Amino acid sequence: MHYFAYKGKRFCAEGVAIEKIVKEVGTPVYVYSEKTLKRHYKAFDSAFAKTRRMICYSVKANSNIAVLKTFADMGSGFDIVSGGELFRALKAGADPSRIVFSGVGKRPDEIEYAIKSRILMFNVESPQELRAIDAIAGRLRKKAGIAIRVNPNVDPKTHPYISTGLKKNKFGIETEEAVREYVHAKARLKNVAPMGVDCHIGSQITEISPFVDALAKTRALLSTLRNEGLEIKYLDMGGGLGITYDKEEPPLPSRYGQAVIEGTKGLDVTLIFEPGRAMVGNAGILVTKALYTKKGSAKNFVIVDAGMNDLARPSLYGSYHAIKPVRLTDRPEITADVVGPICESGDFLAKDRLIPEVEPGESLAVMSAGAYGFSMSSNYNTRPRVAEVMASGASYSVIRKRETLADLVKGEQVAGAKGRRTK
Repeated sequence: MHYFAYKGKRFCAEGVAIEKIVKEVGTPVYVYSEKTLKRHYKAFDSAFAKTRRMICYSVKANSNIAVLKTFADMGSGFDIVSGGELFRALKAGADPSRIVFSGVGKRPDEIEYAIKSRILMFNVESPQELRAIDAIAGRLRKKAGIAIRVNPNVDPKTHPYISTGLKKNKFGIETEEAVREYVHAKARLKNVAPMGVDCHIGSQITEISPFVDALAKTRALLSTLRNEGLEIKYLDMGGGLGITYDKEEPPLPSRYGQAVIEGTKGLDVTLIFEPGRAMVGNAGILVTKALYTKKGSAKNFVIVDAGMNDLARPSLYGSYHAIKPVRLTDRPEITADVVGPICESGDFLAKDRLIPEVEPGESLAVMSAGAYGFSMSSNYNTRPRVAEVMASGASYSVIRKRETLADLVKGEQVAGAKGRRTK
């Protein structure tokens, strides 16, 4: 559930008319609902109220500091995949003892930053990474908590680009090798503390069965590790629970919670969850303005001021995002492609979409854009990144100013200008 709805003919974010935001902030603009963010966090957390758990919001989904602070104030931990995300989480007031560091390519400086920040643990993705963490922790005279990300070879039945738990994916270590690495870490690596097992199989998963299958394999691994004398305190289930973009019917967090609680009975672990999309996906929209309309012999086009650099998902994954007029009209519906200004044929927000006729200057709301929207945006075609707004009740705040043209060249200089000369 979200708090974007029509009030009369005007589309609103909570109690704020989107037209008001457009008039004062301009377009394109991302608009988030604080009430929706809080509702989704509570729904997820309460689904596991009967067990020891830690909700670690996945920062990559939406990393705006205002979003992170909303979750931090509710007690959320954080799942990060870079030093930059760690910086953002700490800036938002995160408790470092509730941060887990995932990702296949952690740089040495990022590992050092995380160790010095006293995060809970690293989700290790390769044997070489494990040894790198041990060496850096040793140099710092610290001990780093680790879990190994185990690849259970479970098909999450999602888009192949966001599947992460199959043998052919770049993520994690296969189960047999993971056991060897745990045993090696316990016996030989003195600067790491094996304390958890991590298993994340993909994103936008709309069925319970892949989670259950992965959990069954992970449960067997836990038993093996404990028989080897390892004290495993945490089971990180990752994220991946899907949302409704179009006609998907993903399970509610409560149903997912029941399945996980049943599957982890007797394990005596603290469960860690890394929801991202499920928390923020339907809590945000992208508002864009129609620039022109064009009728061709084969297609109708609505050309808008938001492009694939602002919202990459349709171009990248062929993803569906519902599109709603910001003000309702009585015009007939047409079938059209909603396209942006980027010089790529793949620059579209919707294809062959049935929408009410649009006039230049009118605004459209691209729904379910709170996850992997702004966080994946770019400056392609030298376009400033858009503003972000948070609606809260009857008011709103600009939580990121629109970039300026000057921002686009910040840090650049002409070659040789005040530069170093090599001998």
